Amino acid sequence: MNIKQDENDNNEVPKTPNESVMSPESSAPPPEQSPIPPSSAGNANPAILYAGFWRRFVAAVIDTIVLSVPFTITLGIFGMNVGSIVITWIYFASFHSSSWQATIGKKVLGLQVTHEDGSRLTFARATGRYFATILSALILFIGFMMAGWTQRKQALHDRIVCSLVIRVNK
Repeated sequence: MNIKQDENDNNEVPKTPNESVMSPESSAPPPEQSPIPPSSAGNANPAILYAGFWRRFVAAVIDTIVLSVPFTITLGIFGMNVGSIVITWIYFASFHSSSWQATIGKKVLGLQVTHEDGSRLTFARATGRYFATILSALILFIGFMMAGWTQRKQALHDRIVCSLVIRVNK
């Protein structure tokens, strides 16, 4: 006896195009997509506003003004620049890895520092970013100027530690 079965008569509910089919072996939901593309993509995401050179420059000027008070105090007490370096490192690494993800200067301008995947920088990565800025300065500040012409507005120190500076106040 040859019985022809109807295509929809196989005891399965038809799937809509938006439903994902999960096998019994893979019960975990698919991973969430990050709002920021991974560094391997190399393309700028048009939905993200990257902070260019001049916004970052103004933020640096504001941070310099903020840091001038502790610099003056440590210079008066210790008479050396070692205290200034430590204060600057703690200032930048702490603020960039904080919930603000920005120094006071960046916060005033509506900027945030993130990992390329969109997550907050760890203190270790923020520390690496701070010390990589020394390299950006040593090569005649060209490392900083790179933020003006790279596709995702990354300076050399951003590229070294896989970070982005984005605009959050559109």
